[in-house]
Amino acid sequence: MTFSNLPPHLGEALVERGYAQPTPVQAAVLQPEALGRDLVVSAQTGSGKTVAFGLAMAGQLLGDEGTMPRASSPLALVIAPTRELALQVSRELTWLYARTGARIATCVGGMNPSLERRALQAGASIVVGTPGRLRDHLERGALDLTALRAVVLDEADEMLDMGFREDLEEILDATPDARRTLLFSATMPRPIEALAKRYQRDALRISTVGDDRGHGDIAYQAVTISPSEIENAVVNLLRFHEAETALLFCATRDNVRHLHAMLQERGFAAVALSGEHSQSERNQALQAMRDRRVRVCVATDVAARGIDLPTLSLVIHVEIPRDAEALQHRSGRTGRAGKKGTAVLLVPYPRRRRVEELLRRARINAEWIEAPSREAIMAQDRERLLAALLRPVEIEDGDRELAERLLAERTPLDIAAMLIQAHRSTMPEPEELIENTPDARRATQQERHRPGFEDIVWFRMNVGRNQNADPRWILPVLCRRGHITRNEIGAIRIGPAETHFQVPRAVADKFSAALLRTAGSEGDEESLVIEQSDEAPRDTARQNRKSSRPGGDAGPRPGGPKPHRKGFVKKSGHASGPYAGAKKKPPRDRRSDP
Repeated sequence: MTFSNLPPHLGEALVERGYAQPTPVQAAVLQPEALGRDLVVSAQTGSGKTVAFGLAMAGQLLGDEGTMPRASSPLALVIAPTRELALQVSRELTWLYARTGARIATCVGGMNPSLERRALQAGASIVVGTPGRLRDHLERGALDLTALRAVVLDEADEMLDMGFREDLEEILDATPDARRTLLFSATMPRPIEALAKRYQRDALRISTVGDDRGHGDIAYQAVTISPSEIENAVVNLLRFHEAETALLFCATRDNVRHLHAMLQERGFAAVALSGEHSQSERNQALQAMRDRRVRVCVATDVAARGIDLPTLSLVIHVEIPRDAEALQHRSGRTGRAGKKGTAVLLVPYPRRRRVEELLRRARINAEWIEAPSREAIMAQDRERLLAALLRPVEIEDGDRELAERLLAERTPLDIAAMLIQAHRSTMPEPEELIENTPDARRATQQERHRPGFEDIVWFRMNVGRNQNADPRWILPVLCRRGHITRNEIGAIRIGPAETHFQVPRAVADKFSAALLRTAGSEGDEESLVIEQSDEAPRDTARQNRKSSRPGGDAGPRPGGPKPHRKGFVKKSGHASGPYAGAKKKPPRDRRSDP
């Protein structure tokens, strides 16, 4: 399909920018059944949706001659979640509508509001902005929406996630009922559907998100590593790919700060983006990326929203995304506009199953690989160096004279070796990683144990989930009965009818003796039995499940008496603990393994 039936000025702009055919979302909004209607569009990040809604609303904005009529108030409003995305949208619409005589005003945080008000008063045809700044202009009377013909909500799901619901509702309530509303969102959660139902009429649903939710231009890789080697794996991935621009995602600003400092110490030119950075610092970081003065950016999810870097070819999920949508949004920063990209998930051994489930939910087929080794990186370096040195170049006379002097003092082999060494000296050293073997994975699991819990003894008590067992009650009882501290109690595994817990072998005898002395000392706990267990909790799991089913022959039946626990049973026999009457039972294990 090619662009057809477009206003001449828009068609000329597309040809000038090298657009030969529309992307799927652009083709969908230009179909006859979509013309003039409200739209709810599901489209991936980087799918060309800015041009799509720019073309879609042209019918409401342009006159018969394909030009923008003069208006004292805006005819179109585009709302975006972040400053960067709003500026990007403004740039796209500027070249698309350049020949139509449209005036485009941008209203975002971090800019001079007085200059924005002047642009609005001068007669802006299209206004692009963020919800907070647009609401501010609206309340001050600088933004008049009474003549509006089209409203676009770009990345609506992110705006709701960022808490802009009230701002959006106030802005939309100030627009005419006859306006056309175009809602673009990568995902369609219930809040988005409610927003569409309230502010749209007979909206057409368009989805260009296929069964494979991952970008076709993004290669997904999952790298299994030891949890202790995440930083080293990041170093080796950056060195192996040598991407023109790379974006690294962390979960918190503290982790961003730490990883950024580590990369700078290792010799990488890197910037950081998180909630602790001011708008000025953010602008400087992004400009350094665009100018190619730095090649690596470490960011949180929120801070990276709206970033558009044309040279971005590598995304590394240093910390696992919280869900499939976050994985999709993060990875969508690369593989844009038909360019290829790579998204890498770092997967610690213990979390592989979680990541497999995450990829399944996202309907993404990832290649499971090991982190690049030092040898693989050196091999890549050799190939890149050969390609660079064999590339055709124009040699000036001064360079020839210098080459002749070098040849007079050194052999060609020495000169080539010195050149290779000089090239390597500018690059960070790759790291030696632990080999991904079963022994290494077992060692990793052992490293997770708390100091002092390398050798433990399992104990059991005859209460479980069926009796509303909870660590907040269990821990004080064990300390009181066993004369030990909280630090001397390891993992607690709560089963249906029993609870198992760990005690270091060094204090196990003392703990057992104290249990014998204190048994029956408190009347409300006289039915509570605490004793050493000959079985690990995994071995008793089936027995616990059997005892919790009607007709089970092991342990007390569900209808039988339950032990009275201090603070959980009143004299009348009615439960009074924190889970009394709750429909949900406490989770199986509220404490992580030591």
